[in-house]
Amino acid sequence: MKLTTKGRYAVTAMLDLALNNDKGPVTLADIADRQGISLSYLEQLFSRLRKKQLVTSVRGPGGGYSLAGEPSEVHIAEVITAVDEKVDAMRCGGKSNCHNNERCLTHDLWRDLSNRIYDYLSDVTLQDLVERKGVPEMAANSDDPKVKLGNVRSTASDPLAVLNQ
Repeated sequence: MKLTTKGRYAVTAMLDLALNNDKGPVTLADIADRQGISLSYLEQLFSRLRKKQLVTSVRGPGGGYSLAGEPSEVHIAEVITAVDEKVDAMRCGGKSNCHNNERCLTHDLWRDLSNRIYDYLSDVTLQDLVERKGVPEMAANSDDPKVKLGNVRSTASDPLAVLNQ
C-alpha cells in the first residue's frame, strides 16, 4: 500500500518543520531545497495545513511557517487528512462497489486494514518521528541534496515501512 505524493510530502514537510522548530519560522523555499519538493506544491499543501491549524505563518523578512503546537501534539493521521489524503486499502473507497458494482469478497479485510493503518498513524506524532533512530543525523546532513527525509526507511517491523515502499 502506498500513500500518494500529497500525503508523503505533507508528512515530510511537517517533519522538517518539527526538526527546525526551535529555529523560528521556516520558509517553504528552505523546505523545498532540503527535501526536493516543488515550492508551488508546498504552497498548496501548507495552505491546507494552515486551514486545519496545524501550522502558523509569519509574513515579512524572517517569516515562514512554524508548527501551531508542539511536535508531540501533532499526529501523522492529522497531517494526512489535513491535505485531503485518505489511508484507504479498498479499491472502492468504502462504497462497496468493488466487484461488478457489488461488494467484493475481501472488502472487510481491506476496510479493517485501512482502519488499522489509520489507528497506527493516529498514535504516531511528529515528536516520535523526530526521535526515530537516524532522523536527527539525516536532518543534520540535509544540506546535501542526496539526503532527503522522505527517503528514511523504517525497520521491517515498523508498519510505516509499508507506506514508504
